[in-house]
Amino acid sequence: MRPIQYYRCLAGIVRREGLRFLNQRGRFIAALVRPLVWLLIFATGFHFVLGVSIIPPYETYVPYEVYIAPGLIGMIQLFNGMQSSLSMVYDREMGSMRTLMVSPLPRWFLLTSKLLAGVIVSVIQAYVFLAIAYFWEIQPPWWGYLTVLPALVASGLMLGALGLLLSSAIRQLENFAGVMNFVIFPMFFASSALYPLWRVQEASLSLYYICQLNPFTHAVELIRFALYGEVNGPSAAVVLLSLLVFMALAIYGYDPARGLIARRVTE
Repeated sequence: MRPIQYYRCLAGIVRREGLRFLNQRGRFIAALVRPLVWLLIFATGFHFVLGVSIIPPYETYVPYEVYIAPGLIGMIQLFNGMQSSLSMVYDREMGSMRTLMVSPLPRWFLLTSKLLAGVIVSVIQAYVFLAIAYFWEIQPPWWGYLTVLPALVASGLMLGALGLLLSSAIRQLENFAGVMNFVIFPMFFASSALYPLWRVQEASLSLYYICQLNPFTHAVELIRFALYGEVNGPSAAVVLLSLLVFMALAIYGYDPARGLIARRVTE
């Protein structure tokens, strides 16, 4: 296969995902309304300041709405990753996924292209949220809007790969809503999205360890640091490692000879 054929395949998948996103305006609105409602409610109901040692400069206090903003960006990417996996299940039931998978291009490239298309959509949503949140006085330094881009891409890839893995294991479209709730809400609440880890540690040591093991926690921390021009090395390592593991399992799951799809056929 020539490079131009890989490029055409990637461009076609990205274009298809972009058109689907533009035609599903409700999906775009819901993706923004959900975190904005959380921001409005929590910023009003929990209007206090935090002495946060994980947002530089370390000795300053920040309003609660400033603290939870990166967690809400992570929420956007988490829901987008699940929505992308939902579209994979739908395409598989409708037959278009089978057409894509019989392509002569490698399966890993097709899945990676699908993943990249979903990440582009989630990054756009995240920046729109940041633009709206600016009027809630969530105003990181101007360079933070640039330095956060690699963090958004890395966290979006990791959460999208998790969605691909789930889609390879789900048999029917009707079962997906339950799986989404089982994955999204535990990952979101058992993380540092809403409360600093030091406060979680004070309340429950076991929950603190769960939060530390949660890859979504490290995605949020990666975004939180990047918004202020900082790099959280341990969180970046966890996000990249989780991405590799989730993507490898997803590729295996979509292998018709060995993966979960093959098992469903034999059953």
